[in-house]
Amino acid sequence: MSQSYAKSPAAERKFTTREMVLVGMFAAVLAVISQISLPMPTGVPITIQVFGVALVGAVLGSRLGTTATLVYVLLGAIGLPIFANFSGGISSIVGVTGGYIWAWPIMTWLCGIRPKTENKTKNLAISIGFALIGLLIVETIGGLQWHFVGGSMSIPAIAVYSLTAFIPKDIVITVLAVLIAIPIRKGINNAGNR
Repeated sequence: MSQSYAKSPAAERKFTTREMVLVGMFAAVLAVISQISLPMPTGVPITIQVFGVALVGAVLGSRLGTTATLVYVLLGAIGLPIFANFSGGISSIVGVTGGYIWAWPIMTWLCGIRPKTENKTKNLAISIGFALIGLLIVETIGGLQWHFVGGSMSIPAIAVYSLTAFIPKDIVITVLAVLIAIPIRKGINNAGNR
């Protein structure tokens, strides 16, 4: 008696050449954006990396965006100098700032969720909400690793410092990334339909 097994949609879903090119391009975008940073005495630089992370997710969607972010993180982890201030290696992942880095795929996935209500304004508000939840996760995981690895600042001190040095700027650039992603996504989709 023969049995037939239906493949799940996830098992059948492979990357097209176009999708692989987009993943590579946006991993490179993250590498470039990561070099825009201001070193700080705490050892945690002020960067616009969350802008790139949010942009990648909002443009490519959860699946491709998360893949691009994972490619970026893995390339940096194996030693390519693509993290902030041309750093790289596993020490970047397990060091003071590592929590921020390995939380980025979570943020990218959340930024890539595409709500499908009948109202464009509501869709945009939901997208921004998911992006800000992603930012909160990044700041929380990053802050906790900073505390446990760095050890020089308490969790409340890190929270206060983050609320003054990082979070207001990160909220603005995260929302900006979601807004900028709309015309970029349309442009990519239009180019793919030619």
